[in-house]
Amino acid sequence: MVLAVFAQESVITENKAETQQSQHTNNWAVIISTSRFWFNYRHMANALSMYSQVKRLGIPDSQIILMLSDDIACNPRNAFQGEVFNNADRQIELYGDNIKVDYRGYEVTVENFIRLLTDRWPNEHPKSKRLLTDENSNIFIYLTGHGGDEFLKFQDAEEISSHDIADAFAQMYEKKRYNEIFFMIDTCQANTMYSQFYSPNIISCGSSEIHESSYSHHSDVEIGVAVIDRFTYYTLEFLENVTTTSNLTLQNLFDSYTFDKIHSNVGVNTDLYNRDPKDVLLTDFFANIQQSVIVEPNEDYLYVYDGDEEDYPKSENKINKNPNTTTLQHKESENISNVIKISFQNTKDIVYSYGITVTMIIMVLAGYYCF
Repeated sequence: MVLAVFAQESVITENKAETQQSQHTNNWAVIISTSRFWFNYRHMANALSMYSQVKRLGIPDSQIILMLSDDIACNPRNAFQGEVFNNADRQIELYGDNIKVDYRGYEVTVENFIRLLTDRWPNEHPKSKRLLTDENSNIFIYLTGHGGDEFLKFQDAEEISSHDIADAFAQMYEKKRYNEIFFMIDTCQANTMYSQFYSPNIISCGSSEIHESSYSHHSDVEIGVAVIDRFTYYTLEFLENVTTTSNLTLQNLFDSYTFDKIHSNVGVNTDLYNRDPKDVLLTDFFANIQQSVIVEPNEDYLYVYDGDEEDYPKSENKINKNPNTTTLQHKESENISNVIKISFQNTKDIVYSYGITVTMIIMVLAGYYCF
């Protein structure tokens, strides 16, 4: 038997047995601000805020795709050059050395978004800018910007329709690129954007009904514009209470939205989803999780997590840190990241080798004493 340990944080709680287990081994996030220009400051702040939350809960940059116009931090009108805030108290700076923007400026297009979802890229496209998911991946997709009835504007230059996204998700399902998708969108008439979805295992949430606007929460007088939208603000307020071992569920999040807070009717669609939101942990989408998978080997191999020693899961099974190995190579053929494959010599081969060595030593010593 061999042990495959994936690079996710452990989510083990006493009450987890009460929830329906998700059959996934890794979490990914796609976070997009589709707007540009200074007066859309809040949309970039929305996206960076969601990005900071999924990173806080352990999803690494290698499993986050961030798309931004990236024209706010260094905008000449920004009184705080190189900085972006989501609150008037400016306690948390969102833009700094710890962010990794995968698509910026005019790379934020409808075409690139569709290519990202369907993985239809030329061979030379960098792997770091691809959504390398599989049938075991849960994907959180967050969009923010300006929209209308079944469309979302990209960079004030083009639009994507609900049909476009629905068809992209259908391709993902056919290509086994996801286990479950949590689609969240903060824009005017947001709930219309998931009205055409038809692929299984997708749960959707939007900030406003058809003919409703999605409102900003507050402005910063020194920055001069709104710094965050209401829906995203209260989503973040709720996520601040989530940890990697939290029992909070999607239903808890949905129940936290009220008209008094959001000033619009938040929508949730579970028609395509096969689990009850009250049984779905938020960490199934927003945090890294750890899954151990036992597989039958066809060779004498041990698979171990290729990461920091303190990140190894606590287990009664001890990993031999000084194995007698013949090869050490990265395991790339099975689409499992951060896993190393170590080949062990068979015990009988080691005994045989030791026997030959001892025999040769005895022969040499015997010849020495004879002369």
